[in-house]
Amino acid sequence: MSKFSERLKELRTERKLTQDRLAELTGINQASISAYELKKIRPTDFVIVTFCKFFNVSADFILGLKDEP
Repeated sequence: MSKFSERLKELRTERKLTQDRLAELTGINQASISAYELKKIRPTDFVIVTFCKFFNVSADFILGLKDEP
């Protein structure tokens, strides 16, 4: 899941969002977002889908299976 962590942080910072703001917009708490970015916990399918929808990217992209969103 390390690629997920990198992609999540990349997508968030590209949009100039703090973890707190991303939490407000997605309903996923800030502590979890931090843990995903630090590779401390693995995201559930629900979390992956939530971020894919929010950032308008494919699951393959956010999971690092392909390089195009």
